[in-house]
Amino acid sequence: MESAQPEASCLLIGRELGYNTWQWFLQTKSAFAIGVTGFPPHFRLDRGTGRLVVADRLDREELCGQSATCTLPFELLLANPLQFFRVEVAVQDVNDHSPVFPEERVTFKILETSNPGSRFPLEGARDLDVGSNSIQAYSISPDNEYFSVSFGSQSEDDKYVELVLEMPLDREEQAEVGFSLIAVDGGSPPRSGTTQIHIVVLDVNDNAPVFTEERYVAQVLENAPEGSVVISVVATDRDVGINGDITYQFSQAVGQSHLAFAIDPRSGEIKVTKPLDFEAAQNHELSVRATDGGGLSSICKVLVEVVDVNDNAPELVVNSFSSPLPENALPGTVVALFTVRDRDAGANGKITCALEDQLSFSLRPAYKNYYELVTVSTLDREETARYILTVTAADVGSPPLTTTQTFTVDISDVNDNAPVFNQTSYTMHVRENNAPTVLVGAVSAADADVGPNAKVTYSLAPAHPAEQPPCSCISVNSENGQVFVLRPLDYEQVKQMEVLVSASDAGSPRCHANVTVRLVVVDENDNAPLVLYPSQQPT
Repeated sequence: MESAQPEASCLLIGRELGYNTWQWFLQTKSAFAIGVTGFPPHFRLDRGTGRLVVADRLDREELCGQSATCTLPFELLLANPLQFFRVEVAVQDVNDHSPVFPEERVTFKILETSNPGSRFPLEGARDLDVGSNSIQAYSISPDNEYFSVSFGSQSEDDKYVELVLEMPLDREEQAEVGFSLIAVDGGSPPRSGTTQIHIVVLDVNDNAPVFTEERYVAQVLENAPEGSVVISVVATDRDVGINGDITYQFSQAVGQSHLAFAIDPRSGEIKVTKPLDFEAAQNHELSVRATDGGGLSSICKVLVEVVDVNDNAPELVVNSFSSPLPENALPGTVVALFTVRDRDAGANGKITCALEDQLSFSLRPAYKNYYELVTVSTLDREETARYILTVTAADVGSPPLTTTQTFTVDISDVNDNAPVFNQTSYTMHVRENNAPTVLVGAVSAADADVGPNAKVTYSLAPAHPAEQPPCSCISVNSENGQVFVLRPLDYEQVKQMEVLVSASDAGSPRCHANVTVRLVVVDENDNAPLVLYPSQQPT
């Protein structure tokens, strides 16, 4: 089988909430798709018509998280001839999530000495939608003279929300301020989320903690044991006493990254609390808040990069397999087509395939991670009726991991062997004046084939094609080869005769073998002496 290059790349677009909202047909001039690699479970392919339909409800956030684009790639495998199509399904976002704040109520303790224009960072709301359906604006309700809200981004992925102090506070005049913070997305119609802001006005503490870095980056092996230290964050406060006493904690967030880590409230050490999995999540983004004893706080981001280790063995998926295989199959005949993949990355995911100890079969690459198991020499069922083929897929990680797949290939018979007699010729004896239909012996032939190809029948044949049919006084049983003399013979007339017996199998076409049977007539004393001289005639 020749490997085929992709003839098309297709991009399908559908909305994330639809059921059967679109269909797509793929048909070439040769055949419909017969196999699919990496096929998303949310779709169904009708192999007879090439129709691709949505099989269940799509959730772009579940499929792709916060990714700006959401595509589901897979490959279609076609037969007659072999072809591959790359297909990507792009799932478009709809505004099906409202903004959600991490907490229903946030309390800020703010010094009355804070200057107008002071900014107080908030943990912003999170909207699982993307693009224009994500959060577009924040507002305060009811409006108050002390605070406003500022919303923007320092970079594409680093958005901030801050309360801005508009006028000086006076704890003696008003010790607390309360209002609602509303986040609104850009959907149509828009959705909103609300958290309650509670401001406690404090005296004196006029310095908030400051982290040594705005963004920390750390790496950790995915097999790091629980309790391993990932990184330590450090914040300082110019105040003294309780106002400079800093504690650390994770900011409450909608994501699940924090569940895999814990932070020491005094030292700022971040430790692993459960096994990590590079294949499930390659990065974890944490938000750490440092709070001093006076209630002032600041937030930093910590990006934890999970480093892959070789913890996944290669996977081997059989796409097609042919058994039994006729013994007259030509070298290069495809026995099996399979794919290999490894969920690890880099060298840990690079795969090599090998066929163990075989001279009659070999492996050859077909396309990308597809391989073909093919014959490389002629086969002979009579020599070997079954092959046990073991394919080993190994990655190049350290230590390497392997997966084996066994193919049991049975060889089917073809009629390539003629019957063989157990003797090169036969000599049988019969006394003259024998009784009719007397058994004088038997011939026997065997065929190395099986089934109908090995079923032998016997018959008489002329010694040469131009000769007349054999003597009618001899017959042979077609089933068991027994030879009979059908009528009495006279030694004085026939002392011996030869016949040709043919053995034929039941294959298509039939195979034949011939053997010579010599029949010797044994004399009996059945004639009186005859005086030839002198003549005994009467005078």
